Amino acid sequence: METKKLLYAGYIIPVLFWTTTIICGFIMGDYNHSTRMVSELGAIGTKSQYIFTTGLVLSSIFSVLFIIGLYKTCKQSGLNTIPVLIILTFSFSICGAALFPLPLQLHGILGSPSILLFLSPLMTLFIWESEKISRIKSMSFVTFIIMMLGFLVFLPNILSDYIGLKQRFFHIGWTFWFIYMANSFIELNRELIAGSHLSR
Repeated sequence: METKKLLYAGYIIPVLFWTTTIICGFIMGDYNHSTRMVSELGAIGTKSQYIFTTGLVLSSIFSVLFIIGLYKTCKQSGLNTIPVLIILTFSFSICGAALFPLPLQLHGILGSPSILLFLSPLMTLFIWESEKISRIKSMSFVTFIIMMLGFLVFLPNILSDYIGLKQRFFHIGWTFWFIYMANSFIELNRELIAGSHLSR
């Protein structure tokens, strides 16, 4: 598949994820996004279980396609691929959490690797060249901070009644990161293609 088409998956993933959560919340009826966890939308026996599972599995598939597009562009441009490969933790976790819903023990185990996703924007601060990707330093820092706010879920005394809100900081963080990466890498891919034509 053409690299540019793979990179467009970075826009599709957030749309899929947030649309799924909104629809599932509506189906459940009494669901409050600020006070309840995302995983509750796909818990065994809920009306929204299978819609939630489908949405998350599709998000995982598109994230793998996105990673392939990012990886290919990194290789062509000489960028370190580690920040891109870290996104695989998201792909694995979101799929595992969907296929093994609450209250299964594997839900928590397979859903845990995604907490490492914050390392993707963090590492770009140190190993990617700002000359190749515009605003990479500022956007990496902002998305890293937003993702880190998601770790407030491990601090029960802070916003104790709003665990859903705390968890969604993490999701908002990767949403911005994926959209920014898709936009930047599509532009970088365009420049690479233009450069290859000029060198012929």
